[in-house]
Amino acid sequence: MSTINVNNLTVKYGSRIAVDNVTFEIPDGCVGLLGPNGAGKTTLIKCLLGFVPPASGTGKVLGLDIATSGLAIRQKVGLMPELDCHIPGINAVTYVAYTGELAGMPASLAIGRAHEVLEYCGLGEARYRQVETYSTGMLQRIKLAQALVHGPGLLLLDEPTNGLDPRGREEMLALIKDISHGKGVSVIVSSHLMPDIERVCDYAIVMRGGKVATSGDIDSLRSVGGYHVEVELREPCPAFARAMEARGARILQDVGSILHIDMQNVQGRQSTVLFQAAAESDTQLRGFRPVQRSMEDVFLAAIDQENAA
Repeated sequence: MSTINVNNLTVKYGSRIAVDNVTFEIPDGCVGLLGPNGAGKTTLIKCLLGFVPPASGTGKVLGLDIATSGLAIRQKVGLMPELDCHIPGINAVTYVAYTGELAGMPASLAIGRAHEVLEYCGLGEARYRQVETYSTGMLQRIKLAQALVHGPGLLLLDEPTNGLDPRGREEMLALIKDISHGKGVSVIVSSHLMPDIERVCDYAIVMRGGKVATSGDIDSLRSVGGYHVEVELREPCPAFARAMEARGARILQDVGSILHIDMQNVQGRQSTVLFQAAAESDTQLRGFRPVQRSMEDVFLAAIDQENAA
């Protein structure tokens, strides 16, 4: 099932095109939204929430039309903005309850939910402290709490680990993973930190210049096509490399007993060919596995392709 559907969506600021005729579907689960500064990520989020009207094209969020149902969408979606959004002079529980009321919750229900989400986000003991006294990590957590208070079906998180120390970052990522994989809430994470996306997301969209440069599930994006294989031998064996090359393979890297092999031009099942070459060269294989790229590699490749186009 898709959380968001966008078809030929274009968003303009005057004559400047910020989002350029994009079409995509965002599935349920945890999705990473990636792109350099100026890629159109923030404008896309604003359009999906009904703050910025589309110049052309259509889009739906949780089945609601972005052009006509902005208020209804915002009542069903939780937004954790990149910039701090607290109100000075009030304590955390009052603030989070107030944001729940802004989303349409009755006051009595909002205050109860505020206590629950502050506890969930690790701020239970600090709920009566004024928010301006919070540390950077606590401010990130309260932004998450106010996004959760009204029980949204979708969370939009903009740079959720910004400014966090390593422990705070791990705790925030654990919360995001629990929300998206344990609570049944779809999550979109907009971030420039590729390891964060790899840790928590199932799917990713990379934007560049207002367009979608690439998209897909994380495992597929990280795959190098199913042809490159990393092989570990019990000991270095040049004869094995020669046997593989005779079968059409290309040795990409040879580091002692570890070979990276491109098997795109090899005929037959990869595992069978590997064992045949090992037997022929009197070599024992310790193991082999497909080579995967990091999300940083995926991002850079998508950006480079877009620049070349």
